[in-house]
Amino acid sequence: MTTAPRDATAAIRAQHQEALDSLPFADDRDFEDARRGLVAPLEGPVLGADGSVVWDNSTYDFLEGEAPDTVHPSLWRQSRLAAIGGLFEVVPGIYQVRGLDLSNVTFVEGDEGVVVIDTLLSIETGAAALALYRKHRGDRPVKAVVVTHSHADHFGGIRGFVSAEEVASGAVRVFAPEGFVQHAVAENVYAGVAMSRRAGYMYGAALARGPRGQVGAGLGQTVSTGTVSLLAPTDVVTTTGHEETVDGVRMLFQMAPDTEAPSEFLIYLPDHRALCSAEDATHVLHNLLTLRGAVVRDPHGWAGYLTETVDLFGDEVEVVFASHHWPTWGNERVVEFLSLQRDLYKYLHDQTLRMLNQGLVGAEIAEAIQLPPALENTWHTRGYYGSVSHNVKAIYQRYLGWFDGNPAHLWEHPPVERARRYVDAMGGVDAVVEQASEAFDAGDLRWAAELANHAVFAEPEHAEARTLLADTFEQLGYGSENGTWRDFFLSGATELRDGSFGTPTQTSAVDIVTQLTPAMLFDALAIQVDGPRAWEEHLSLDVVLTDTGERYRLRLANGVLTYSDRPQRGDADATLTAARGTLPLLALGALSADGFDAAGVELAGDASVLARLMAVLDPGDPDFAIVTP
Repeated sequence: MTTAPRDATAAIRAQHQEALDSLPFADDRDFEDARRGLVAPLEGPVLGADGSVVWDNSTYDFLEGEAPDTVHPSLWRQSRLAAIGGLFEVVPGIYQVRGLDLSNVTFVEGDEGVVVIDTLLSIETGAAALALYRKHRGDRPVKAVVVTHSHADHFGGIRGFVSAEEVASGAVRVFAPEGFVQHAVAENVYAGVAMSRRAGYMYGAALARGPRGQVGAGLGQTVSTGTVSLLAPTDVVTTTGHEETVDGVRMLFQMAPDTEAPSEFLIYLPDHRALCSAEDATHVLHNLLTLRGAVVRDPHGWAGYLTETVDLFGDEVEVVFASHHWPTWGNERVVEFLSLQRDLYKYLHDQTLRMLNQGLVGAEIAEAIQLPPALENTWHTRGYYGSVSHNVKAIYQRYLGWFDGNPAHLWEHPPVERARRYVDAMGGVDAVVEQASEAFDAGDLRWAAELANHAVFAEPEHAEARTLLADTFEQLGYGSENGTWRDFFLSGATELRDGSFGTPTQTSAVDIVTQLTPAMLFDALAIQVDGPRAWEEHLSLDVVLTDTGERYRLRLANGVLTYSDRPQRGDADATLTAARGTLPLLALGALSADGFDAAGVELAGDASVLARLMAVLDPGDPDFAIVTP
């Protein structure tokens, strides 16, 4: 079913005008900052090994002039800023490449070489950034890579800067915060299928770029589509105040775990009076619970670490730059920026808890909360990536979970059954669609979406219901100040009209899987066990790792895969003997039984055990339905 997009309705145009009248659009200091220090523009698209386009920032060239009716004017402004790309001088000796991926890469020049801070998402964009830097600053060798936190857009491009051999030899050091590998791997593997599918919605990966499609994700424009890599750190930082000097570059670290990422630090460069705020202070209200899914972040701790940042460095810092967006210069402006960012997260936390304790549920708090004028009227605290609405619901979830305390919500029907009952109660699907159409025409798009969604889940092939729901999502996208909300709405409209686009970008790359510890690998397998299919299966498998001396006993019974590294009674049904590095290949299916001998893998005992285990695994569906049953 393909239907044409619609123009913005009168209700959406009125909403946009209200924003134009109320927000400080005359303040264009951000545009000056985003263009400051330009050394060279970006150089054309980045291609993958197969010739496909991995990144092309020129696809955002349409972001000029006033916002069209189909884009919220505040989001249009943010996207125009985020699309400004090139090689920039932050201060002498510190350079950034921006606009070459969702994130930034920073180069800090040392005595002979350069220290790289964050590496973008893809090997291809990372290599392009390094080439652009070297073209204008000289062929400086990379002496160290510093990864600020455990999200893939900050470590995924590392092989574009250094090789595994350079790291293994000690020629290049890799710094990361405590827990980096564990969290980087777990986030992209355990719930990786679902997160990647939803990330396609969140970043609008399948949407055409333009005023009716994807215009940016608020934190950056979107994610690149190249090859994700991972190299384990050589140096793990564990304490605030830890100082390192590499090639004459002094770095002072501030730990900030469980803020924007579970493993994160900030970096102060005292010789430059420059602070890298990682992703804890950027030009947005960030996510406390990203729409793709994640563990809920801690806004109280986040605010506390930013207070510590000001206390530690506020007296002398002259510039703050981050892993996204553009820097802020001048001590007074930097301290104000950090303080307002701190106040934003603390206000949301405290006010949500205040209203929670008055008995309001998450959805009610999201409607009732109001930011103070100083935060409401500051561009860098606006909800382009995280929103006030979904962040306060996340805080509610962090403290009280999914249940709002109302017994009526304790055992609700799942979506399809609930939809069928609502539709029957309202007189059938045609009557529901008629009411939804009336709500659409009246500008009550939230109610139109709820009604039309029930209609689609009750009768998925009802053409009028699907069209109306797609049209409603489209208008909600046009009206969204939040870039990821817009992408979600427009992605939903696209799939209703054109069918599923699946998972355009995946981060569960071979490099990530190969970093799994044996225990994490076994957990990843356990998650894939199809319980009912495995109810009657009983097997045991010993895994012996020849290079580490480790031995594990795996058991499958009652649909559950368990494991232990303690000595076990009796013999297992079979024993798998291999080098530790071979296990991820087995998990990926990259090593079949035919290749065991060549890989040094030995399977003794009941040879059927491994095949029986693999037969009950369900790796997930990267094409699962979202806006239809």
